[in-house]
Amino acid sequence: MQKRPTGLPETNAKRAVVREMFDRIAPRYDLVNRIITAGMDQQWRRRLLKGAELRPDDCLVDVACGTGDLLLIARQSGANCLGVDLSRAMLGCAFCRDDSLNLISGDAANLPVADKVASIVTCGFALRNFVSLPSVWSEFSRVLRAGGKLAILEVDRPKNTLIRWFHSLYFDGIVPALGGVISDREAYRYLPRSTKYLPGSRELFRQLHQAGFTDIHREVLFLGSAQLIYARKV
Repeated sequence: MQKRPTGLPETNAKRAVVREMFDRIAPRYDLVNRIITAGMDQQWRRRLLKGAELRPDDCLVDVACGTGDLLLIARQSGANCLGVDLSRAMLGCAFCRDDSLNLISGDAANLPVADKVASIVTCGFALRNFVSLPSVWSEFSRVLRAGGKLAILEVDRPKNTLIRWFHSLYFDGIVPALGGVISDREAYRYLPRSTKYLPGSRELFRQLHQAGFTDIHREVLFLGSAQLIYARKV
């Protein structure tokens, strides 16, 4: 398999590499997430849904739903929720957690969802795993109703030099080591390196606007180590 100089898969191999990796780490994915974020990942998901103003009459589609963390929280509001993920092993773990979850296997760039059915589309910690973000924005726009909301949770790199140094020490060094002990070292080496796939906020906003979104704004979490991105379908 050909790789970038950073060790990241090339575009034509990325989809298969990412799916195989998440199939591999699915059984311990939740455990590693709780440990490396000290449980903050769940707080961030709740904050994402609060910012999206989730209501009982909403139809929410969670793309790259993984083991169902966000779906389980969102369903507490009474909303109708559907989870989509490329990894069947991740979906299997979600089903084992709650066999009443609505789950379907699918690619974010070709969602198995009808046009204009969702009032909210969510996506947590997955942008850097997609092959083509413009294609994904197009799909998110397609499945959202007019006025529907897009709510994204993603990692980020702090801008402050000192904080960025400490964050890199943890994210680039300690996280892969912990992930290697608990789950899979290569997969958790990919995690910090995959931030290279993320565009800057200006480019990301431009792409969203081009895909038919407005009211785009961003919220920084935990000193800049994570971010919430919101937008509204025109």
